[in-house]
Amino acid sequence: MPKRERLFNKGLLALVITQLFGAVNDSVLKQILILAVASGGIWQSQFGEGGQGYVALCLTIPFILFSGIAGQLADRISKRKITITAKIVEIGIAIVALGAFLAGNLWAGLAALILLAIQSAFFGPAKYGMIPELVTDGNLSQANAAINMFTNLAVIGGSLFAGTIYQTYATGFPGDDPSASVDSSVLWIPGTIFVVIALVGLLPSLFLPKLKSFNTNLKIDFNPFRPYVIALKEMSHSSLLTVALAWSFFYLIGMIALLLIPDFAGEDLLNISAEKNNLLIGVLAISIGLGSIVAGLISGKHIEPRLIPAGAIGMTICLTLIGLVPVQFNTIAALIGGAGFFAGFYIVPLQALLQRLAPPGERGRFLGTANALSFVFSSIGALLVPVMLGEHLMHLPANRAFLVCGAISTLGTGILLWRIRELIADPKLRKATPLT
Repeated sequence: MPKRERLFNKGLLALVITQLFGAVNDSVLKQILILAVASGGIWQSQFGEGGQGYVALCLTIPFILFSGIAGQLADRISKRKITITAKIVEIGIAIVALGAFLAGNLWAGLAALILLAIQSAFFGPAKYGMIPELVTDGNLSQANAAINMFTNLAVIGGSLFAGTIYQTYATGFPGDDPSASVDSSVLWIPGTIFVVIALVGLLPSLFLPKLKSFNTNLKIDFNPFRPYVIALKEMSHSSLLTVALAWSFFYLIGMIALLLIPDFAGEDLLNISAEKNNLLIGVLAISIGLGSIVAGLISGKHIEPRLIPAGAIGMTICLTLIGLVPVQFNTIAALIGGAGFFAGFYIVPLQALLQRLAPPGERGRFLGTANALSFVFSSIGALLVPVMLGEHLMHLPANRAFLVCGAISTLGTGILLWRIRELIADPKLRKATPLT
């Protein structure tokens, strides 16, 4: 299939809109559950302080287990077929979530989140792997910038929407009054919204162009870990592994930040509602989207690896300052916005490098492995949050926990930038022609 010369062709638009609705559903379900188990949530007692880290693990572990298989499928089967199938499955999962919230059952809600994570794991390699099939090499950076921007717009909308949905849903529970009964009139709201979003999200996927299968004879290895071992060995022979590790490091830092932000709503810090607290998530998401677009504009018709150190250093400074400045809403929001903006500079060239350096016939497998790595790092981040916040461990307030986040970012930035210093300076990567 010939590549499209125009950036926003029919295929890329269909992918962007499909991804947007999927990201909204992921964001809404995850954020509602995080708010429900975070400080002051209706299910706070289920996990204790830092419980949102365990919710995040329900999202990350399925990616680790299934991304390797998903990557192989993306090489063997048309990525269009995988995308449409994934969107149909999402409708069924939304129905499971509807039942979970009707029953007011946290564990059923977590089961729905796990299923949604598995679905997303199979969509991931197809989603990122088809971008080089939909646009030219010269448009890779801007295409990834567009995907990031719209994904983060979806996260904004989903997170803000989740705060409103959660507040409404939480009114159905009696709180500290043992004599009060559950108000079932609001329990249907979250699940119904999931189903509607999933149904609407299926439609744009049907407009994706036909995409060929690159490796139809590939024998699928259903061992969840062996494909990673093989792929990592192959990736280590080039810069791919270093790029994948640098990309994954962002998810460790990002997961910590996302899970710490809900605790700013507590009385000891900002003392704000869940809806206003979610504005901070919105600021983070929109700033990542804005940073991604600016990175795409700076990159133009090539990949610009020199944006990576600028993004890493800027992100590290902003995260560290969150732990040092007075806890005021506007100040925290500004620093979160700064961290997100520089994060866009960091991830756009890394995503484009992953797609460009991976051979077409193995792109799905390598991207699936990189995806799994990113969620291994995300899981580490999720596990660190209960350690930072837990009563019997570090027991830090959320703002001071950002100092730990900044320290990790400082260490990781130094190591990774040293490892990719030659890649950043490689002039061949700033050309639109295919690499040889």
